[in-house]
Amino acid sequence: MMRNSYQMALGTINQQGGIKGRPLQLAFADDNGKREAGEDAVRRLVEDAGAVMLVGGYASSNTVYTARVADKLNAPFLITTAADDRITQRKWRNVFRMNPPAGEYAKGLEDLLHKNIKPASMAIIYENSPYGTGGALQMMWFCREYDIALNKMIPYHKERASPEYFQSLLAPLRGSAPDVIYMVSYLKDAVMLVKTLRNFEIDSMLIGGAGGFTHQRFIDMAGESAEGVLTATLWTQQLPYRGASEYYRRYIQEHSVPPDYHGAEAYSALFVVADVLKRAESLGPESVRAALKETNIETAFGPIVFEDYEKFERQNSLPTMVLKVVNGAFEVVWPEEIATSKLTVPTQ
Repeated sequence: MMRNSYQMALGTINQQGGIKGRPLQLAFADDNGKREAGEDAVRRLVEDAGAVMLVGGYASSNTVYTARVADKLNAPFLITTAADDRITQRKWRNVFRMNPPAGEYAKGLEDLLHKNIKPASMAIIYENSPYGTGGALQMMWFCREYDIALNKMIPYHKERASPEYFQSLLAPLRGSAPDVIYMVSYLKDAVMLVKTLRNFEIDSMLIGGAGGFTHQRFIDMAGESAEGVLTATLWTQQLPYRGASEYYRRYIQEHSVPPDYHGAEAYSALFVVADVLKRAESLGPESVRAALKETNIETAFGPIVFEDYEKFERQNSLPTMVLKVVNGAFEVVWPEEIATSKLTVPTQ
């Protein structure tokens, strides 16, 4: 989905004249989600392919290392998806991030939980990766702030993920179901978790922390088990951002499946790249960095401005939303001003 979105944006950019009359070109490298492959991918793109700028970064556990190598090679790196807070807290002058950090992923969800759902208890299930752990800790602190009883914190090893593994790991929840079960996972694990919990007939509200819960494939793979699941998300086509609905419709037209926020990030990132390279005095790293620092552009993903705040550097920040699976499709339930479906909160 992200590669498709890059290529959609590339076609539009080059149809509009490219970069100062020259076509923008993309070179792809697969990091395989592994440290050594990721570091090698960065070196090949910069040293062999002559990339003047890097864009991408999906899994946080790998992007921590690819970003470090990019910084050492003095290659400006625009991160689109990897969310580990630490990525923009490391004094890496070449690293800029377009997506919110993990600590901000669930802000919209936290708002909904506090103002509307008001759970008395929660259990948190999370992949023991930087992304999963960061999301789980953020929700843990939210529970402590609002006196929500945290029944269980359940980390899992993604390498061992299987239906049998989850059945054993989640069995303790059957005897003491909390009001909410919050999960931080990628796609395949998200499907297995939800199916396992539904099979247990646990009477808890199931909520995902974005990641694997936001794509149409989650609904397709989980089937009836997905119905009623809530998830945080970083983007929805209903947002009043210029080009958001157009990108959504065009993606479906070309690829026959709805995109989620990962696609919107990639699509929008390439327009940020084009804007930066058009404004840069040269294609050298110093000029590209200077142009990145001055970025102020509205995209289909939202407004992009790189700022320093709290412990973050060169970080963009955006509001987040909440989706609910209703009749096999995602509906927006929060914030209320863009909601497409009303959220009915179970009586405690």
